This record gives sequence, structure tokens and C-alpha cells, in this order.
Amino acid sequence: MKLSPAKVLFKSAIILFTALSFTSFKNPKLKVQPDLTVKLDNIFAAVPDFSGVLLVAEKGKPVYHKAFGYKSFMTKEPMETSTVFELASVSKQFTAMTIMQMKQEGKLSFDDLLEKYIPGLPYPGITIRHLLTHTSGLPDYQQVMDQHWDKTKIAGNAENIAYLIQYHPEKHFEPGAKYEYSNTGFMLLASITEKVSGEDFVEFCQNRLFKPAKMSHTAIRTIDQKKKLSNLALGHIYVPEKKLYVPADSFPQFNYAIWLGNRKGPGRVSSTSTDLLKWDRVLYSDKMVKAETSKQAFSPARLNDGSLSNYGFGWKIKESKIGKVVWHDGDNPGYATEFIRYIDADKTIILLCNNAHPKMPEILKNVETAVEE
Repeated sequence: MKLSPAKVLFKSAIILFTALSFTSFKNPKLKVQPDLTVKLDNIFAAVPDFSGVLLVAEKGKPVYHKAFGYKSFMTKEPMETSTVFELASVSKQFTAMTIMQMKQEGKLSFDDLLEKYIPGLPYPGITIRHLLTHTSGLPDYQQVMDQHWDKTKIAGNAENIAYLIQYHPEKHFEPGAKYEYSNTGFMLLASITEKVSGEDFVEFCQNRLFKPAKMSHTAIRTIDQKKKLSNLALGHIYVPEKKLYVPADSFPQFNYAIWLGNRKGPGRVSSTSTDLLKWDRVLYSDKMVKAETSKQAFSPARLNDGSLSNYGFGWKIKESKIGKVVWHDGDNPGYATEFIRYIDADKTIILLCNNAHPKMPEILKNVETAVEE
């Protein structure tokens, strides 16, 4: 039976497709592009001593969530995706949110002067906005405490502020002149939140941020509280002479994490990758603050000369090939943390590390490349 021209063409196409498929399967030179899981697995396979957790989500749904290494290199207890990590400076976004809530309730203005809430500091002209955007020019409170504080005692914000007033180290520049990362600024922001809310900062965060977001494994914990956690990732540092990862708290130079253990604002939040994804979803809603307030947090600061910095309110800002990104990193003894939100593409990267791996920047870059493809 003679086939019509249309049927001949259709049959030829089927034969060609079958031949190409068979050739692609048999020919090792024709490689199928690996999916995201394979790409990410390959990244970590190349760094076998990395310890931590990676969560990648698209539109709030995890597409990759795996744990590597150990909670403790001493006990060799395996890492879990539910393990609690110190977030270090990733905590700053929560401090900023407390200020945004107070502003939304009419209890303060972003352009209020610092001395309105913390009198006596010898640094005039600094606003709350300067503190939020790291443009205050304030000196480092930790250096002052390191020089003068009795390290057998544990210091909190009140002591930090008292020592800044007593020793008044010089400011670094005029407020608003430039961007310079400042833990001092975020320590003061936490104290402002306490002043205007009438609540302890730790309780405020628990009641106004973590509980409403259903972040049941997140808190600002004391050293003793963290020791009681059964699922805490301990921070570790590699010692080449011993060829071992050892606990970071065994190094005297990192004792500041102990004697500044009651500080509030710059860090100290501990959390899990899953809880951070919950926070990511809340930030797409108006549950914490209205959209117009959130927009300010994700907008760069304008400096005195009219130029822009790449920092909003507790968030660093950059552009990627799939749109705007707001992100923050953190660094505590033994820990390295990354929280990256592609707010145009609605993708999320949460990378938590507890062995301060030297290849962390390379790992992160490769993960970002894979997610942005």
C-alpha cells in the first residue's frame, strides 16, 4: 500500500528521532546535561571534608536538602538536615526587623537621632537609618571591650555602651559619608528596640519574630542553653599540625564569644536550615511588616554624596542573571553561614557550615552558578 506524503514524512521523523536517541545513549561524547541534584552532589563530592547543610528551594519548596560531615568531629556524630547552627551575622536581619516593626507601630522613625534613645554616647548626628545601613562611622565596641573589659565577667549591651561612653574612641567618619560594616551599630539597634518596646530583646525576637514564623528551633540562646541542645553543630577549626578539626572554643583568641556572651543585636541567633526557609517565606508576606517597609530593607542606602551602597536594613544587595538578590553571610569561630534570596526568581540558598572550610567561597560560587542556570 502506498503511503501518503504526510505519512511518509511522519514515519521518517520517527525513525530519525529513534536513531538520534539511540546514538545519544550509546555515544559517550554526547552527554546529557545533569540536573540540579547531580550538579550540587558533584560540588560537595569534590570537597569531602566539608561539614554542614545545604538547602536550595524554589518558590518555597526544597529541591535539594542534604547534610555533610559531623555535628562534632570529636564524637563523629553525623550531621543532620535538622541540626542547629550559629548564624553569626545572618542574625542582623532579625535585629533590623525589630526596628522596622517599631517604626511601623509609630514608636520611632528611621531618621530619629541615636541620642534620643541612648543618651550620653559621644557621637552626635547618627540616625537609626545610619545604624541599619552601616553608615554611622561608629568605632568597634569589641575593640574597646578587648582593651579594657575584665574578661572573667560576661558583658552585655549595657556594659558595651558604658565603655563606649567612658573611653569614647574616635568615630571613623561623618555619619552617612560611606559604608563600613559595624557590629556596634546593630548592638545599639537591639538596645533601641528594648527601649521603645519595653521588652527584653531576646524575648521580643522570640514572641514577635520566631514564634509567628513557626521557627520552633530558632532562638537567641545562652552558652549554657546551647550546651544542652542535643542537635547542635559545634564550630570547628582545622589544625594542620594535628591534621584534625578541633572545637573552636579551644582557641584562646576566640574567647570573645564567651566574655561578650550577653551581647544582643549583631549575632547570637541559632537556627536550622528549615526554620530559615520558613523565615524566607514570611518575608514574601506582610506578616512581619507591610510591603512598603520591607521594600526599604531591600533597597540600597544613599550616601551623603548621592552614591549608593549595596546594603539595606540587615541585607546585602546584588544583581544576578536571574534578578535581584538580597543576602547575608555570617562568620563565628568555626562557623560560616550564607542566606541568599533571589527575590525576583523566588529561589533560596541556605548554606550552613560548622568547620569554617577554606573552600567555602568556592563552594558557594559553584552552588550559586548551579542555581542560577
